[in-house]
Formats: sequence, C-alpha cells, structure tokens
Amino acid sequence: MTDDLWFERLAADREPAAIPAPARLKSKVYSAVLSRLAESGPLEDLLRTKQAGGHLCVFENALTIVPIGADLRSRNPCRVCHARVLAERMEDAPIFWPGCPYAEFHRG
Repeated sequence: MTDDLWFERLAADREPAAIPAPARLKSKVYSAVLSRLAESGPLEDLLRTKQAGGHLCVFENALTIVPIGADLRSRNPCRVCHARVLAERMEDAPIFWPGCPYAEFHRG
C-alpha cells in the first residue's frame, strides 16, 4: 500500500477537526514546506507561475516585472518578507497583501 493511499484511508476514518489550526501554525508549516522545497533546487519561476494563472502577492508580482534573471525569480521571496515574520509570530496578523498565502491563513 502506498503512503498516499494509507493517508487517504486514515483521513477517511476521521471526522474533521472541530477546531481549525491556528494561523501562526499554518504560517510556520507553510514556511517550512517552502524551505524544504527550496533545498532540493530552484522553485518554479514566478513569471511562469503568473503566466500559468497562479496567484502571486504584490511583491512576487513585482519580481515578474523587474528585469532580473530566472534564477532570482525562482527564489523564495517570502523568506525576506515582513508578512511572513508577522504571520509566524502573531495571531490575526495585520497582513492585507492580495495573493499573499500568509494573509489567507490569517483571514480564515
């Protein structure tokens, strides 16, 4: 049995959690996942993500306009973004950037 199938069966046997995960926890998990993905190589080029209809935050969108190389556009701009810092350290962080995943965690 593959891991995916095992996890699907495990999840099917459980009821959804009555209490949603805190936004700070979601933010920390998201940051950890992105960091782990970046360890294995460059991330998807932000320009290609935008062209494929992906949602970008205001800062990621700016990187698609600025004349920089694909290497820089494949880095994780969230690592240096103040929204990440706020999201990981505060509940109900005042983040309002459209397209920012950290803002989404704090809205819901």
